[in-house]
Amino acid sequence: MDSQRNILLIALLFVSFLLFQQWNADTSTQPQNQTAAQSATTQGDVPSHSGESQTIPGPSSSDKLIHIRTDVLDLTVDTLGGDIVEAKLLAYDNELNSDDPFVLLKNEPAHQYIAQSGLIGANGIDSTAGRAQLTATATDFVLADGQDELVVPLTYSKDGIDYTKTFTLQRDSYAVDVSYTINNQSDAPATVQMYAQLKQTLLDDGGSLTMPTYRGGAFSADDEKYKKYSFDDMVDKNLNLSMTQGWAAMMQHYFVSAWIPRTEDTSNLFSRTSQGQGYIGVRLPSATVAPGTEQTLTATLWSGPKLQDKLEATAPNLNLTADYGWLWFIASPLHKLLSIIHDFVANWGIAIIILTFIVRGVMFPLTKAQYTSMAKMRMLQPKLQAMRERFGDDRQRMSQEMMEMYKKEKVNPLGGCLPLLLQMPIFIALYWALMESVELRHAPFFGWIHDLSAQDPYYVLPILMGVTMFLIQKMSPTTVTDPMQQKIMTFMPVLFTGFFLFFPAGLVLYWLVSNIVTLIQQYIIFKQLEKKGLHSKNA
Repeated sequence: MDSQRNILLIALLFVSFLLFQQWNADTSTQPQNQTAAQSATTQGDVPSHSGESQTIPGPSSSDKLIHIRTDVLDLTVDTLGGDIVEAKLLAYDNELNSDDPFVLLKNEPAHQYIAQSGLIGANGIDSTAGRAQLTATATDFVLADGQDELVVPLTYSKDGIDYTKTFTLQRDSYAVDVSYTINNQSDAPATVQMYAQLKQTLLDDGGSLTMPTYRGGAFSADDEKYKKYSFDDMVDKNLNLSMTQGWAAMMQHYFVSAWIPRTEDTSNLFSRTSQGQGYIGVRLPSATVAPGTEQTLTATLWSGPKLQDKLEATAPNLNLTADYGWLWFIASPLHKLLSIIHDFVANWGIAIIILTFIVRGVMFPLTKAQYTSMAKMRMLQPKLQAMRERFGDDRQRMSQEMMEMYKKEKVNPLGGCLPLLLQMPIFIALYWALMESVELRHAPFFGWIHDLSAQDPYYVLPILMGVTMFLIQKMSPTTVTDPMQQKIMTFMPVLFTGFFLFFPAGLVLYWLVSNIVTLIQQYIIFKQLEKKGLHSKNA
């Protein structure tokens, strides 16, 4: 198989990959009005200890808010129940060059996305009668300079029992420990159960053909390290899993929120939908607090970017929310290598260029084998043509003679195709590594490239990529004589350029540099082949 047909093959594989990703994104989402209509029951914000949802007729929010600020997080907490109703990520701009921070959790009419937690059970403070109005000592809490930990308590008392809901935040961390301390000064045992859930408006956000993204749920449990659970899945079937280790999350491209129960006993993982809202969360085991004693129940909320090292340190398998698909075993090492390179060069664009040279350098033996096989196949074309004339329509005899000739000349007819097929998974893996890397979000390269995660605003990189692809075609040996096939091959660079106009600049940069490396390698390989008398120029 010659170079031109290889280009057509890889183009078809690439386009098929894009179409599959978009189809997968489209089928994992569902319009809000449809999901709302399919929700047959009206459910409130508080799950019951039995696993069924409780309805709360009263208000689920108030105007009594407090603010908690660290070096990376700015949280707004509603003291009615103590839910986190807003989370600003101070290290990430909302838009490129914006002074406003990115808002992950929000409580807006068109899009509600909040982190809720509470106590249910016989002595719980969240029930069908309403949620507890907690008391704070101030309205603003700030992590001071030189301070590594910020502790914010909210208190409530009822029937001789003191409840303290505590938020504990660390410097340079998106993990927030949320704990309930139950101090039972009554004469009877107190039974409570802590729940922690994420609530979000059901939105259709599948991205585009060139940048498919996922918004929806995900979870980890004992028998499932990582699994997406879309809003559509939540509508179809409620989750109800027991686990000793795991978490419940909601994801959106570069960011994730997740609740992790901090207990060695069995917790319950659940999901549900109600009135256009999706819920996914965990229930900790029920606890009975004896009179005169106290007990603390804790869950951790991660609400921030998909920083894989920090996610992995927060909970097992939480780093898998940086979803690299089925080629994760290739994409993950590529991302780690890219991060190591960036530590030295301090520019993600330069890091991508260096990574490209490393990847293509490792694959050089495959590239050399590819062009050597193509050159040998071209040298055999006169003999193949003579066989076609000699055997005519006798295809069986023709095939036998061809196989004998390939064996005698030590030529593999698939030698030019297999290297490309082996390179395709590497490209797809790198595609996802760059797509899922929050580090590239709003990361500048130089000149007009201010954001490697967005498309080139002036389309310079895609056009240069198309030019280099055309040069590769012109330099490659070919046996194509059919005018229609020649036109199709000539059109391939134009087709690819059209696709890459809307790709993230970081990925186009990789492909452009890869093409430049290919041109250099072609020159070196063809010079070596000429010395062996194998290389001849295109017809």
